[in-house]
Formats: sequence, C-alpha cells, structure tokens
Amino acid sequence: MTEPFSARLRPASVVSFLLHGVFAAALSVAVLLPARAEAADRDQIKAFLEVTGFDVALDSIAQSAGDAPMILGADAGDFGLEWERLTAEVFDTDQMQATALDILEETLSTEALFFAAEFYASDLGQRLVAVENASHMATDGEDTRAAGERIVSNLIEEDDPRVALYQDMNLAIGGTETALRAVQEIQFRFLMAASAAGVIDMQIDAEGLRALMKAQEDQMRREMAASSLAHSAYLYRDFTTEEVAAYVEALEHPLMQEVYELLNAIQYEIQANRFEELAHRMRDLQPVQEL
Repeated sequence: MTEPFSARLRPASVVSFLLHGVFAAALSVAVLLPARAEAADRDQIKAFLEVTGFDVALDSIAQSAGDAPMILGADAGDFGLEWERLTAEVFDTDQMQATALDILEETLSTEALFFAAEFYASDLGQRLVAVENASHMATDGEDTRAAGERIVSNLIEEDDPRVALYQDMNLAIGGTETALRAVQEIQFRFLMAASAAGVIDMQIDAEGLRALMKAQEDQMRREMAASSLAHSAYLYRDFTTEEVAAYVEALEHPLMQEVYELLNAIQYEIQANRFEELAHRMRDLQPVQEL
C-alpha cells in the first residue's frame, strides 16, 4: 500500500508535525465513514491487509511514539526507563490491527476489497508492496529525502513525465491539503490531551493553539508537498514510467478511492487515539513542563 499512513513528529517547532509517509489522505480523523453494503468478512480483510501491506503500515504507527516527546520540547530520555515499556503498551500492534479489522468489517465493501487485492496481488502490485513495506519501517528519513531530492532535480532537468505522475499519485489518494488537515488534528488532540493530563503547562488555549497551527500552515504545506515528491522519486526509482502510470491509474479508480478513504481515516483515527492515550499516561513519567 503506497505510503500514506505513518505520521511522525519532528522537533523544529510545536506544530512541525510532518508525515513520515508522504501520500496522506483522510476525509476526517474524527469521523468514521458509514457502513457499506455487502461488507467483507474478517478473514477476507485479514488477507487483504497482508496483500496490500496495510498491516505493515499500521504497525509502523508505533514508530511515531519515539518522536512524541519532541513536540513537547523534551527528549524520550527525560521520561526515564519506563518510556519504552509505556510506548509498547500504548502502541500495541495487535490492538491496532484488531481495531482496524473491527472497523473494516463494518465498512469495507467486498467489491472494493477485491479490486484493491487483485491489483496488489499482481506482479507489479507485489513489487510495489515490497518497497512500500520496507519504507514504512525505514529509519533513514533524512538520507532518503536528500536522495529523493537529487532524483527529482534530475527528473525535472530531463523533463521526465514521472514528476507529473508522482504528483498525480499524491492527488489520487487525497493530496497535501487533506494530509495537512489530518496531521493538524492528530497534533491538536495530542497537545490538548497532554495539557489536560498536566504533562505540559500550555500557555495558550485551544483557540490559540489552532491559530498557531494556522500561522505555520503555509510552511508546513510546502514542506509536505516537497517531501511527497522526493519520497515518491526515491521509492519508485526502479519502476518504469509505464509501471508508475499503471499504478496511478489503479489508484484513481473509484473503488480504490473507497479503499483509501477508509484506510487513511482509520489510520489517522487510531494514531490520534493512541497519542491521546500516551499523553494521559505520560503524567507519571516526568514533572510538568512549560510549553
């Protein structure tokens, strides 16, 4: 599954909550989509998660926990030896997988499931899943970004059609704008939960926090768009133009759109929920800090 799923926190500022995966799309992180007719059964969905790589994308949510202290102006080491134990409990991968299964069992139609599964089970689909799964768990984000930027520069210089295809790919699964809104909502819920738990002494109210996010929105939007393009160029560097075009065509199909609307909304809701829980449980790990 192309990489929209794992959001990561970065230390540059309180609202520099950028995506680790760059093709994010979500209708809303707070509202789950209504039930669909002819919903798929649980065994079908388990197989679907594996063949599409969404199971790996869900597991990669746990990686974002390591960056959570940075958005509070702290370091994981500041929370003591219990930090790893706490994050492992809060970001329990079995629990996250079960939650996704529960929701998809009620919402994902068999028609959309089989369309997506057929594509991702193909030779091209499995090659795509292999590189995407590897990227979900990669830890060399800065090196990848730099390498991707070099590839983009070369592609632009050569007037390569893959630049436009990568942009179409991003748009097909929601685009930068919906990604930005989703990330802002996850961040907002995390910070408000941390404030309510007494983990931070936040000097602004909810309205002020929204305003702060709004003020940094343009910069964040540009950063996410650039990251998306660089990441795509690096991730799909060994695929031909024709293969990338075939992928974009599949992603633009209405049934694949249904799949991505659901998967992204589910992923972001799970992540926001887990960050809220982490914030509540962090109160026992360190003294209150000012934000």
